[in-house]
Amino acid sequence: MENLFENLISGGGIFADKEVLRATYIPENLPHRKKQISGLADILSAALKGETPSNVLIYGKTGTGKTATVKYVSNELEEMSEKTGSNCSLLYINSEVFDTQYRVFAYLARVFNKWVPMIGWPTDMVYSEFKKGIDAKNRSVIVILDEVDKLASKGEEALYNLSRINSELNNARVSLIGISNDLTFTELLDPRVKSSLGEEEIIFPPYNAEQLQDILEERAGKAFNDSTLNEAVIPLCAAFAAQEHGDARRALDLLRVSGEIAERSKSKKVCEEHVRLASKNIEKNRIAEVVETLPLQSKIVLNSVLLLNREKNKRRFSSGEVYNMYLRLCNHLSVEALTQRRVADLVSELDILGLVNAVVISRGRYGRTKEIALSVPEECVQPVLLEDYKLKAVSNIRVRTQITL
Repeated sequence: MENLFENLISGGGIFADKEVLRATYIPENLPHRKKQISGLADILSAALKGETPSNVLIYGKTGTGKTATVKYVSNELEEMSEKTGSNCSLLYINSEVFDTQYRVFAYLARVFNKWVPMIGWPTDMVYSEFKKGIDAKNRSVIVILDEVDKLASKGEEALYNLSRINSELNNARVSLIGISNDLTFTELLDPRVKSSLGEEEIIFPPYNAEQLQDILEERAGKAFNDSTLNEAVIPLCAAFAAQEHGDARRALDLLRVSGEIAERSKSKKVCEEHVRLASKNIEKNRIAEVVETLPLQSKIVLNSVLLLNREKNKRRFSSGEVYNMYLRLCNHLSVEALTQRRVADLVSELDILGLVNAVVISRGRYGRTKEIALSVPEECVQPVLLEDYKLKAVSNIRVRTQITL
């Protein structure tokens, strides 16, 4: 009897090296980022001279090459450090994972051979162990905090202590590189933290369609076998991604998924139709991921809009209609209902996430109201909502024909 995977692994021939199209791949060349690479290298070169580099904040939207650039420059710096005998260490920390002061310092202490449990100690003791570990040698340490705004949202203590730690060290020197998609997060920081953390700033603008095409062509040369890409595929991927704020990550995902779809369909070439199918699949996955991570109250609000959307002759609903449906669902689920103002805030958050479309409408002397519509396909939202066992109880609730405003 044939193995289940026999036919799935045979054939193909589209890809030469699919990993080249992953966001985690660091290429030898980063097109259209020479200015940012040069700027960061100028700042960090101080570490090779035994000096302390300035702290750097790097801003830019998702998929603008921030993390790839930092890792590329880091690799070059480490290589030069070995050649020159400079003692430079670069440590990458994902602040979505290490999102508290304790976790950051516990991780850093372990890197420098100080055993610290990931929970249980007083934070000042963890910080003290980290300082002892790092100051054991004369060295320059550059700490890269990716998604630094996530760490800042949990409190400024980690950033404050790291940005001021050099005054407490005798041998080592510490510099910070903060990477963020949020251009405004420093506005919430203490002025002292803001000034010391953002000594230098580097901005990464979005890519345009032509730049995305250059990036894709360079990667495609390594990722695909010869003559497996239709000439319209790369321009189409670049055009789709340029509409999404110049996101190179989305462009690479589109190209990779297009190739996977072509391979599964036993096609010898990747064509435009595969790109369009890939775009739909990626959008579905994005919606599912966003809906899945919503808190329960936001899911109930979204489910209220979804249920109202099933009325045949209407696609937009007043905030009053949505709130009334929300109250019914809360009652059905035995969940304590929020106030109308708080639900309005949740609607605004769903609007920002692109799940609903909320527009303020003037009704003259009757004041203003918000009209709300579902802005993603119902079939993408409902299955994900029903994965939450709490919401299964309201899956078949009927919309009343008359809803009180």
